[in-house]
Amino acid sequence: MVTGRFLMVQALAALAVALTVSPAVTAQNITSNAASLHRQIQNDSVAPTVAPAGADVTMVVFSDYQCPYCRKVHPALEQLRREDPKLRVVYRDWPVFGAVSREAARTAIAANYQGRHAAFNNALMQTQGRITSQSIRIAADRAGLDWARLQADLVKHDEAIDAALARTHRYARAIGLAGTPALVIGRYLLPGAVELPTLREAVAAARRGNAD
Repeated sequence: MVTGRFLMVQALAALAVALTVSPAVTAQNITSNAASLHRQIQNDSVAPTVAPAGADVTMVVFSDYQCPYCRKVHPALEQLRREDPKLRVVYRDWPVFGAVSREAARTAIAANYQGRHAAFNNALMQTQGRITSQSIRIAADRAGLDWARLQADLVKHDEAIDAALARTHRYARAIGLAGTPALVIGRYLLPGAVELPTLREAVAAARRGNAD
């Protein structure tokens, strides 16, 4: 059974809520709050999102550009997105590897203001070796970004970008993530660098769940 292999996000969210509320809160309220947390994870006005018309399943990607396993799973994620026209993807940058990771994450979000997040994301994920400020600049050039505007957007949207990163960190901790990559596909959580067949299976399971 797919549900036996994939963790249920709402169950983890309910546990997180239960651990932080008073004993007087009812189970119904805990369930409602967990569902609300799940919706917040899936929807963010700042997090870069690919939302095709008619999308019926959402995949949330928690990743760090310096994470080798994030780079490993990236081609499978791109293949899944290309072959599934009804898959909505939310990119939640979670910089857990230090200052350069945070710089890369902020730049990726800022690239979205030029409509170039996908190109920048691909370019940076394909970078060989360690990420540096220079490789971030090179990836931006490869992605066709206007560097001056990118720097201006980083300043203009500084608070919004930092708030988005803080939300992602909070959500990651709330559902018990220990690191990157991690994927939330519908109601299911897949930690680690999973392969394409498993991704397809999770999307199919999420669709069946939506149809219930």
